[in-house]
Amino acid sequence: MDIYLDANATTPVLPAAREAALAVMAETFGNPSSIHGAGLKVRALMDEVRATGRRVLDAPTGRLLFTSGATEGIQTAVLSALMHLRQQRSSATSSAALSGDPALLHRIPHPAPHRVLYGATEHKAVPEALAHWNEVLGLGLEIMAIPVGLDGRHDLRWLRDHMDGTGLVCTMAANNETGVITDIDGVADALQGHNALWLVDGVQALGKLPLHLIRRRIDYAPFSGHKLYAPKGIGMLYVREGAPFTPLLAGGGQESASRSGTENTAGIAALGAVLKALESGNTFGKAAVLLGYRDQLVQALRDAFPGVIFNAPFDITLPTTLNVSVPGLSARTLLDLFDAAGIRASGGSACGAAKAQPSYVLQAMGLPQAQTASAVRLSFGPADAPAVIAEACRRLRACGEALTAACQPFAATRAAGGSSAMDGETAGQTATPTSAGADAPAAGDSERITRWVVDGACCYAVWDATSNQCVIIDPLPELTGPLLQWVTCREARVAAVLDTHGHGDHASSAPQLRDRLADRLLATGPLDALGWPEQSDGIALGSLQLKRLSVPGHTVDSTAYLLEDAQGLSAVFIGDTVMPGALGRSDFPVSAPLSYVDSLHLLHRLIGRDTLLLPGHDYDNRFATTLAIECAAQPLLEGVLTGRLQAPEFTTAKADLERHLPPTQYQTIACGARIAAGEGEACVNITQAEVAAALAKASNTSNDSNESPAMGAPRLPTPTRLVLVDVREAYEHQMGPLARRWPVAAQADVQVVPLSQLLNQLPSWQALPAETTLVFCCRSGNRSTQAARALRRLGHAQAYSLVGGLALLP
Repeated sequence: MDIYLDANATTPVLPAAREAALAVMAETFGNPSSIHGAGLKVRALMDEVRATGRRVLDAPTGRLLFTSGATEGIQTAVLSALMHLRQQRSSATSSAALSGDPALLHRIPHPAPHRVLYGATEHKAVPEALAHWNEVLGLGLEIMAIPVGLDGRHDLRWLRDHMDGTGLVCTMAANNETGVITDIDGVADALQGHNALWLVDGVQALGKLPLHLIRRRIDYAPFSGHKLYAPKGIGMLYVREGAPFTPLLAGGGQESASRSGTENTAGIAALGAVLKALESGNTFGKAAVLLGYRDQLVQALRDAFPGVIFNAPFDITLPTTLNVSVPGLSARTLLDLFDAAGIRASGGSACGAAKAQPSYVLQAMGLPQAQTASAVRLSFGPADAPAVIAEACRRLRACGEALTAACQPFAATRAAGGSSAMDGETAGQTATPTSAGADAPAAGDSERITRWVVDGACCYAVWDATSNQCVIIDPLPELTGPLLQWVTCREARVAAVLDTHGHGDHASSAPQLRDRLADRLLATGPLDALGWPEQSDGIALGSLQLKRLSVPGHTVDSTAYLLEDAQGLSAVFIGDTVMPGALGRSDFPVSAPLSYVDSLHLLHRLIGRDTLLLPGHDYDNRFATTLAIECAAQPLLEGVLTGRLQAPEFTTAKADLERHLPPTQYQTIACGARIAAGEGEACVNITQAEVAAALAKASNTSNDSNESPAMGAPRLPTPTRLVLVDVREAYEHQMGPLARRWPVAAQADVQVVPLSQLLNQLPSWQALPAETTLVFCCRSGNRSTQAARALRRLGHAQAYSLVGGLALLP
């Protein structure tokens, strides 16, 4: 059973609301504009719902329109207000013109407003609507955000100081991300003595806060049904009696010509059922009950994640909303963990979730960057049953236990003298069972290299399980918490914290990390500017050896670190000298462009064409590359290594390529001109049905299948050997092993290779027979697509991603 804790995004439809909508579609289906009996019946139903809405909102006067939702309501309100401001400006200009004295405009007692204000934490629909209509109407109004404090509430002093010249103020009743309740009366006081119109976004307040619209000077208040158990596509807009109004939609004259378009009568009926339930007081939890639910969730979060931070004060927030951060854990980590446990939560507003950016709401509150980047919102509905909250608390505690358990294999590995359940594992073998299930991950050599990525910048940790020593390469400030947790989890000793070069697009956190890890640092003596021990030719990590190689070009101090094991050179941390699809740019003041060619030749001579290169930046999720792959992709590199291009020609051509290089998609400095950014983007999707059919063929249980492949996906060769590779992280497996989630997996060879440790398995996958099919899977299909494309780029064509991931499993 899913535990749905994302009610601020949307809610299930109340059973009574479903019945009401179905009844309208089946029986009371007339057009409310018709004058016959069928039309009159549905018109009466609409009138009844509107009357209920007025009672619930305490709005006996003014307009109450049915809309498609809050966005339409906001657009209508903003358009109405700005049309009024334009008329005021036109009247003032006309008065000046009639007098023949333009200076008269400055002596008018109430000059036309020139500014509109909105809360800095408003839903994006508000400022974007303001900007849109301001441009469409050609008003040139100044649009300013009202600052908020650390508690998320508006700065009322600032608001009072900016009221002169303001024509519209927009504030939400309660914030959708934090649940912070606006001091509505305080805002009303700040507006006293001014003629500004006032828009209050009431979406999160409906059913949770009494707005008493008739008692306040609120001019516009939009509401959305799907935030309170009605279907999507239905909402309401309140417009105060006498407030300016301009219809957004004109045409058939519905809603007394206030909102044209045939009414969504099924949605209106469903909304009416919700409003009746709200009015009766028998369906939704009372304030004391909801506060009790929140207390239970708060305690469960504290039990699961010691040090959890609640990002808004409890005394001024909705009891149904919690916004939390866990130091050392990213929002993505928490959401993946929750999702594996069947808890559905979000990183903030659902409308912006796909953008994966830190919350602008928390940023406006002035919270630290690490806190905003790790924030997750848990929101329950006022109709949730006690059993749902109890189960949510149980699963939250289980999530904390899963994080703890994910560390346990490392202790077991060390106790066993460094052996690993996955040592020597081939692509066809299944990981040794653990308490989490037959496909659970194990520690050891399989986790030699761990990778993190922030806005395309890569950080690596190299760990030897036998000696329990590690080296961290290119640490980033955003990763200080995760890196500390990673080291602490393993109780590892840190041999060095290194940079591959002096970074230009971000600050290295190496000095700060060394300070935080002082009690775990091995004695190394003096360090050079990149963190390398000055008296050392190499860094030994048990059976591993790390050597350095100077490769000036991208910067004067560019350095490659060569990782060797008992079999010889295994990988090179190449920094930005060679990136997937690019060479590091060499037009910085600290670059050495004339040295680049010699550095490339040196690399080619010492490491060959096929050694894995692990880049300092990986903007397109390629994970690794080789000189051979990059020669095929990059003419400049191929020209240098074949001797066709000498240093002067190479330097000139490279400078032309890097001239006017735009920022990356993350709005950071591009560290190389990517000439192959679009390659490898072919469809790698494979469906559940295709996987099942291929497994049947491989086991000779079926000679053929009528299933069609996913659109754009090549049909699998047959017969074939198929290996399922689960790239979810260890803590996700603790909550839901693949075999438990997907019975088909019991028929297959299964490997568990978390995406952060994918680099360790790439060489063995490259060596597989060409007919072996690897199907990667994860929660949603995003990480598995990255893995499949990376492996294809490295030469294994039969690499696929389970479309939709585990989220689409039955």
